[in-house]
Amino acid sequence: MKRFIWLTLLSVTLISCQKTQKNTPKSDFDFNIQLTSEEKERGLLTPELLWKFGRVSNVTVSPDFQTIVYTITYYNLQENRGRTSLFKIPVTGGTPEKVVNLEGSQYSPQWLNNKTIVFISSHEKNNQVYSYNLETQLLSKITNIEGGIQNYLISPSGNKLLYTQRVKVGKHTSDLHPDLPKSDAKIYDDLMVRHWDDWLDSTFSHIFVAEMTSLPVTQGRDIMAGEPWNSPLSPYFDIADITWFPDEKAIAYTSKKFTGKTLATSTNSDIYFYDLVTAKVLNLTVENLGYDKYPTFSPDGRFMVYQSMETPGYEADKERLFILTLETREKKYLTRNFDQNASNFAWASDNQTLYFISPIHGTHQIYSINVQTGEIRQITRGNHDYQSVIPTNNMLIATKMSHSMATEIFSVNPATGEETQLTFTNKPIYEHIRMGKTEERWVKTTDGKKMLVWVIYPPDFDPNKKYPALLYCQGGPQSTVSQFFSYRWNFQIMAANGYIVVAPNRRGVPSFGQEWNAQISGDYSGQNICDYLSAIDDVKKEPYVDENRLGAIGASYGGYSVFYLAGHHNKRFKAFIAHCGMFNLESFYGSTEELFFANHDLGGPYWDKNNKIAQRSYANSPHKFVDKWDTPILIIHGGKDYRIPYTEALQAFTAARMRDIDARLLYFPNETHFVLKPQNSVLWQREFFKWLDQYLK
Repeated sequence: MKRFIWLTLLSVTLISCQKTQKNTPKSDFDFNIQLTSEEKERGLLTPELLWKFGRVSNVTVSPDFQTIVYTITYYNLQENRGRTSLFKIPVTGGTPEKVVNLEGSQYSPQWLNNKTIVFISSHEKNNQVYSYNLETQLLSKITNIEGGIQNYLISPSGNKLLYTQRVKVGKHTSDLHPDLPKSDAKIYDDLMVRHWDDWLDSTFSHIFVAEMTSLPVTQGRDIMAGEPWNSPLSPYFDIADITWFPDEKAIAYTSKKFTGKTLATSTNSDIYFYDLVTAKVLNLTVENLGYDKYPTFSPDGRFMVYQSMETPGYEADKERLFILTLETREKKYLTRNFDQNASNFAWASDNQTLYFISPIHGTHQIYSINVQTGEIRQITRGNHDYQSVIPTNNMLIATKMSHSMATEIFSVNPATGEETQLTFTNKPIYEHIRMGKTEERWVKTTDGKKMLVWVIYPPDFDPNKKYPALLYCQGGPQSTVSQFFSYRWNFQIMAANGYIVVAPNRRGVPSFGQEWNAQISGDYSGQNICDYLSAIDDVKKEPYVDENRLGAIGASYGGYSVFYLAGHHNKRFKAFIAHCGMFNLESFYGSTEELFFANHDLGGPYWDKNNKIAQRSYANSPHKFVDKWDTPILIIHGGKDYRIPYTEALQAFTAARMRDIDARLLYFPNETHFVLKPQNSVLWQREFFKWLDQYLK
């Protein structure tokens, strides 16, 4: 009944309403997926073709489990930008239909009822919330917030709205020197001074709550007023950090309520319960000193499940599932006997079953857990990565990718694991290109363990020929070398260029137990480097691998790995590529932002002479072995990468050239730790393969 009243009010107070057919974008490059005749004739993946892929995301299912609404992002390489649009299909699959035609992008869809969706649109000057009735095609503006919003959540009944927005808390430099309005200086008295890709100022992401009694909403109540911290957590600002309590009288949100040096050195985020009636705030996870986040209430409001990490300062600790009984405040560690991570969890309607995603042996699979008995069951199997899961009345709606397939939507039978593909977004591309085969290979390490290594072969692979091979060094360092489909570090495009790719799940990656994952911390130059060499040495024995044409490539920690291998490879490799890598660990420590990472993984600061772990780390900094460099190296970095600042690349490039080693510096002034702009990404790929081809072919 409440939703009906709200919809009636919405139609009466309509601010912007029209049939979508009359609102055609001026530059609509949806379905920009047609291949040129040259691309069809070649039949191989290219950098330009990667940017024709439609990228599926934001999957939601209607309350009656009949309709799926999701987003597809398409890019226009010439215009150097992308556009995200809403699409719908029946829950059983079918031809996608575009939901609404508006300028700009439409994303973050949520269901108001079985026929009405709510979403963010950027078609005006800033992001606002709109609703759209799938039957009447009535488009309505819900918010008109000055400055726009970051994200939002409609309450379960549709009567309330929360949204997030950056607000000023404290003084900017301009406030300290008002007579110097054109000065762009930044002044700091304590850490952190920047985070990920932003210099920190006096603005923070806050949560606002508004009643839906008058539309459009122009202002909400800041429930964090005056607080100098963020919710959701930076740098990702994931709306999953916030949720409505089912009765709408409260909100649970995640925040890391520290400033200064503690903010830079701590991972201690907590989940807070905010009572909308009394305005009282309760810290629900005060006893845990690691990360706590992603509060998720059971449908009946009796329980809250959340993700928790135990070890302070360890950002890659085990992702544990905890359940809180709200009435008694009793907490239970659900995955205590499960030596795997758990993420992307969702409640079934029975209030007993929780579905989640967990990595296992270089893949990501769907699991279920009974929150009363603790019984865990693996539902899916196979060489793929499931990324999200939504329970319906009799099936699971999930997204999945693999080395040879970008993300698509599937339905999964929760009893049998049988899956059915529902979307075929990039079928027009797959029909015209050949993909390489991925092989699962288990290699013995120097300490007698077995390591999973993915080997990806070129399309039309001929075992009677000799191929160059690339050792792929994973970043993170604690991130799984899984069945991911990347739009930059894409194994298939490497294979399409005639390279065999060797991708080891070396020490320090998840999905092989916590001991395997944790071993790398404090031992960057140790066992995992041996694991890399074990992988390439094993594969290069094959008659179809030319051991005289081997290269090593990697980003972030993988970039560190390349810099380190450059001084320790004993003539194995003929070319290196390091992207955003740590070169000088002492200068890295002094210029990075999340110091908890450096403190945990390197063992501590470089000046702590009594810390044996830290001193071992810095003694094995790649810059100390440049005298042994003897191999051409391409060094890539982004100017707005504050996790590993670009000066690391400058130092490495200077060292290589001063030693008369062939080197190239590829610098992107406006890119971050990642290269995200279409034309920059294509240029990255071109230079990547130009360098490899010069020395390996």
